[in-house]
Amino acid sequence: MNHELIVSVSGIRGIVGQSLTPEVTCRFAAALGSYLKGGRVVLSRDSRPSGKMLRQAVTAGLTAAGCSVEDIGIAPTPTVGIAVRQLGAAGGIQITASHNPSPWNGLKMFGRDGAVLTAERGKQVQQLFETGEMHYAAWDGIGDLRVPPDFQEVHSRLACDTVSVPTVQASAFRVLLDANGGAGGPLGTSLLRHLGCEIVEVGCDADGRFAHEAEPIPAHLVEVGPQVARSEAAIGFVLDPDADRLALIDEKGNCLSEELTLALAVKFRLQSKRGPVVVNMSTSRIIEDIAREAGCEFLRTAVGEANVVAGMRASQAVIGGEGNGGIIDPRVGWVRDPFVGMAMILNLMSDQGQSLSELVASLPEYAMLKTKFTVPKEKLAAALDAIEKHWPDAKVNRQDGLRLDWHDRWVHVRPSNTEPVVRVIAESPTEAETKRLCDEAAACL
Repeated sequence: MNHELIVSVSGIRGIVGQSLTPEVTCRFAAALGSYLKGGRVVLSRDSRPSGKMLRQAVTAGLTAAGCSVEDIGIAPTPTVGIAVRQLGAAGGIQITASHNPSPWNGLKMFGRDGAVLTAERGKQVQQLFETGEMHYAAWDGIGDLRVPPDFQEVHSRLACDTVSVPTVQASAFRVLLDANGGAGGPLGTSLLRHLGCEIVEVGCDADGRFAHEAEPIPAHLVEVGPQVARSEAAIGFVLDPDADRLALIDEKGNCLSEELTLALAVKFRLQSKRGPVVVNMSTSRIIEDIAREAGCEFLRTAVGEANVVAGMRASQAVIGGEGNGGIIDPRVGWVRDPFVGMAMILNLMSDQGQSLSELVASLPEYAMLKTKFTVPKEKLAAALDAIEKHWPDAKVNRQDGLRLDWHDRWVHVRPSNTEPVVRVIAESPTEAETKRLCDEAAACL
């Protein structure tokens, strides 16, 4: 495993005690505080045990830069965005490594709009961190630390406002919620109770104890799926540690592709409000088909939450997100929000009178494969050129790495924003064709 600190416009991420130390953490927080020029900053963390220590380092860096820290404790990442807006804060920091394993942690930055910092603004913080040109306050300008009211109830109300609560309550769904010891368990259970659900709780205490690997993809949920069927639940919801991604398990215990989370949410949203839909370049064509069928504009951006948000704002989109299980509804916030997804998908099941497996069967069907490879940075440009030449008949998009499109399939090759790897993702009508696309692209890397 790579032990180097990953520094990007999104924040920092590394292995605690190796690349991610208290000194590094404090310095990065001071860089954000210097960029914000003081003001109120919301601080939160996911449930990883290392977050307790890193909280102290972040607080030191922010207050040293003259910021007043509003510490909301363990909370989902989308709740941070809501708290920033509600408090009129200058920005925020979430201490999280998202889907990385337990030894990892990191810092994710937010602006005053409650969205993850744009690449341009994040680059300014990154430069301050790398040059060490931070501004530290004098003894009488050091910020203080406060604990504001709990914002998770506010978040729950906003999520409920996106659906018909009485409709969902009337269905009285039994739901299995697996928060995997992450930050989303308390809010998830509270929301589902308000929606009239009977809850089968799995790992809903925010104690940082991951019972399975952190990223909620089907390969990591093989032991969770059967629990949904055994408990006779109508649906299984699985969250990642910082609760900004949502995975689904159907009533038969089948772990579904994370791409279907956004697809079902988009289908529900466009039934009540038509408008532009924005996703990233690695997201399934299913969402594009749903938008086109509804007569709605469909747009793609570079991968990254901030890029999708920028595209949504520019097009005044009614919904958007990323195919990793991330739903963004501008009525609630500019952060991927699994709680909105839970409410919408339950409402869709109620409206259609269908099980989750029946809803999925009604969607367009594609086979997607996500792979990743280690490629030296200095060789990536030549590799992308070789892949483009390999398929001269494809439509070329170089906005984010290289995406090649045909009428019913595509392949996307790009360096990861969060890991030291190159991702190769493809989709086509069949598994065999999709694997061929990935294999041929990989051969050029």
